Order: sequence, then C-alpha cells, then structure tokens
Amino acid sequence: MNKTMTQTMKATVAMVLAVPMLLGSASALAEGGKSHGKGHYGDCGGHRAERGIMQSLELTDAQKEQMRSLRESNKAEMRENMAQGREAMKANRDKMQDLLLADNFDENAVRELAKQMSEQQIERRVSMMKKRHDMLNILTPEQKAQYKTLKAEKQAECMAKWQEKHSE
Repeated sequence: MNKTMTQTMKATVAMVLAVPMLLGSASALAEGGKSHGKGHYGDCGGHRAERGIMQSLELTDAQKEQMRSLRESNKAEMRENMAQGREAMKANRDKMQDLLLADNFDENAVRELAKQMSEQQIERRVSMMKKRHDMLNILTPEQKAQYKTLKAEKQAECMAKWQEKHSE
C-alpha cells in the first residue's frame, strides 16, 4: 500500500470517528435548556433524584450527621479518583485512536484495551455501590422499606415521562 493510500485511509477513519461526535454535539446543543438547571437527567436520575427521596425519609439528626460524615470522608477520595479516572480515560482514548489509525488491525490489542476499560468501569461501579450501601445502611428497616417504595414510584414516574417523550 502506498503512502497516499495510507494517508487517505487514516483521514477516512478520522472522519468516520469525528462526524458522529459532531452530530451528537449539535443534537445536544439543540436540546439545551429543557432540564431547567436540573442536570442531564432532570429529576429522573443521578444524585438529585436520590437526594429527594432521602429528604422524604425524615432522617434523625444523628442519621443526617452520619450521612454528612460519610459524604465528607468520601469527598477527598472522590476528587483524587476523578483526576485519576480522567487521566486513565484520556490514555484509553489515545490508545484506542492509535489502534484505529494503525496500518493493520490488531485484534488482540483491541481486546486487551477493551478488557482494561471494562475492568476500570467495574472497579468504579463497585466503589460507587459500596458508598451507596454504606449510606443506605444508616437507615432503619422502616426507612429502607419507605425508600424502596419511593424509589419504585420515582422510577415509574420517570418511565412514564420517558415513554411520553419518545412516543412523539
């Protein structure tokens, strides 16, 4: 394969990768403003929905203090993990781009990178779930039952909103 053909292939791959990102960005900008400051998911996801449910549980002052203490103790760790996570994601993106732009497709290297990325995601998920478990373990059995009910109601409400939005 000559040099011009290789350059053309690399440019084509770059365009194939760039166009969906540009279209996605334009789509996101076109949707702007609909969440009214509630974040990407509004009241149907993330910590905002969780916070609303927790506020409905009428926590005791001692429980509120335990929750506050857990949040504070996790804050520094979370900041450090976020910085490391950003660095790891950038390194993974760079590796992915190198693999995509290589002259030959290296399936083993792609599989290894995909495996590493999956393992990193698993570690983040386990860590997050451990922290949520610690928070929810502060609740009494009655509060846990109420939490479960409120969570199910919120999920049903959000599903109805989603179905309404996507039935248009």
